Amino acid sequence: MPLPFPHGLALAAALALSTAAAGEAPSPAASHLSKGGAFEEEGGAALYANVCAGCHQPDARGASGAADYPSLADDKDLASADYLERVLLEGQRGMPALGRMMSDRQVADVINYVRSHFGNAYGEDISPAEVEAARRRAGSAP
Repeated sequence: MPLPFPHGLALAAALALSTAAAGEAPSPAASHLSKGGAFEEEGGAALYANVCAGCHQPDARGASGAADYPSLADDKDLASADYLERVLLEGQRGMPALGRMMSDRQVADVINYVRSHFGNAYGEDISPAEVEAARRRAGSAP
């Protein structure tokens, strides 16, 4: 009986099923979430590269296409750490509240990184204690 799709696709589908059945782990690039639904990256640069850059781009210049991902480069809104803290903890427009999958330290690290890179040079760092207080105010548990 002939296959309902080209032979090459059948072979690819069989290979994919056999790999999944064999219990092979997905490649590290396939997932950045731990089994607990939290990001494992440490440090602002790693968090930005593995969590934020997929939408905002590695150079933080944003992108447009199926959706609009705003530029974070030379962004005057980032002069206020509170702004970025609120966006991470509560979400904004199409961006989910990714800070809910981060520790207070991770949220502080990525905020401090973005505010001091990509043409941004904004004041004092935000501390994990400040993120914890903001999280309590917003009712946003990690």
